[in-house]
Amino acid sequence: MKVYNTLSGQKEEFRPQGNTILMYVCGVTPYDEAHIGHAMSYIIFDTIRRYLEYKGYIVRYIQNITDIDDKIIARANREGVTPQSLAERYTQSFFEDMKALNILPASIYPRATHEMPKIIEMIAGLLEKGHAYIALDGVYFRVRSVADYGKLSHRHLDEMMAGARVEIAEFKEHPLDFVLWKSSKPGEPFWESPWGPGRPGWHIECSAMSLKYLGETIDIHGGGQDLIFPHHENEIAQSEAFTGKKPFARYWIHNGLLQLGNEKMSKSLGNLVTIKDVLKRYSADALRVFVLSSHYRSPLTYSEEALEASERGVERLRQVKTSTILSGSHSSRADEFHKKFAEAMDDDFNTPKALAAVFDLAREINRAQDAGLDCGELIAAFNELSTVLGLTLSSAISLDGEMVRQVAARILHDIGSDYSIEPELSPEAIVEHLAQVRDDLRLKKLWDKADLIRTQLAECGVVLEDTPHGTEWRLKMP
Repeated sequence: MKVYNTLSGQKEEFRPQGNTILMYVCGVTPYDEAHIGHAMSYIIFDTIRRYLEYKGYIVRYIQNITDIDDKIIARANREGVTPQSLAERYTQSFFEDMKALNILPASIYPRATHEMPKIIEMIAGLLEKGHAYIALDGVYFRVRSVADYGKLSHRHLDEMMAGARVEIAEFKEHPLDFVLWKSSKPGEPFWESPWGPGRPGWHIECSAMSLKYLGETIDIHGGGQDLIFPHHENEIAQSEAFTGKKPFARYWIHNGLLQLGNEKMSKSLGNLVTIKDVLKRYSADALRVFVLSSHYRSPLTYSEEALEASERGVERLRQVKTSTILSGSHSSRADEFHKKFAEAMDDDFNTPKALAAVFDLAREINRAQDAGLDCGELIAAFNELSTVLGLTLSSAISLDGEMVRQVAARILHDIGSDYSIEPELSPEAIVEHLAQVRDDLRLKKLWDKADLIRTQLAECGVVLEDTPHGTEWRLKMP
């Protein structure tokens, strides 16, 4: 199994410290609704976690909540609420989103405001060792005290100066020194410390939580590529300076960023599409397929067309899941699909190829059933591998059989006597038959009658879509 390590800039053989994998993934700052950029990152790391567990590892997965921050304070002041209540509201909303996306809960979700003793302990240790200094407005980390600062982003201090995201402060020894403890300002929340009242800087929070819950060396540290510098660079510097042990993290895994057109999707740019907005129109499985169809290190461009295509793909998988029964054991090929899936995921978590293996398996099941073969082991493999990818393949709504029959009768009455439907057909088969009738009407250029079928089936929650292969249907997500 090989994993691309941002630290080395190449794929490496994955050799964790033991059978329990220690994994830390940077979490959210809860001052607004989570958007699909968050969904992308957490779907990716959820899939990595699921695959590691599928391989037999135990994964201790920590994901922090940064529940105190300048943006939280500013938003709370605008709304006239406390920062604590605002952060709690959006934290709970985030948990709802993660559950809706079928993302496994973290082993622990530590919150920055609950970890002040560990944060203060770390800052004190860094001061004692000469890696930090006290200034008039707080405590700063001394980047020049670390010889290999910049090793994650593969840049030297001089290179980092150009365009770096640094906090401007006249009290710094070096422009890239970063804050560990901010002295309190009037009207802001604060905690007592040996350096006066204040609150921690962003970077020290994650180091403290990782050290407390996972120890001095972890196996995997994950997050978006936008966190490589300065956040993760600073985490490495302060963590290794505090413990004296290297490496802080053995493998650094960073996902590509989600784009809307040519721009990164972010709160600061104001071009957000929230998770809740997407799930009003598409299933969680469709969002998963959309994300996993691209390699995790590649940028991903959001579009309605891509989500619609993913929904159609999910519907094909869903038909396999819902229309089959475990029986028999035609299955000489089950191992072949397991192997194909594992080879893809073992190559730096290549989910596009792994997903392709699941779609190939679905087609194999359909062929086997058409040939009258028992395919119990194939179906078991399909269920297992789709679960590893986090797919539930359950419909958000189901067809109302009686309603479908009533609507179908009305449609047949309105379009004329050239068409009929066998009364014993299932609701799904009736919809499929009407989709074929619509194709026939379109060939005859009877556009009004074809549109009538689309419009009336919409009453049953059925969406008809034109494809190169003819009319296809899916259930509309609530």
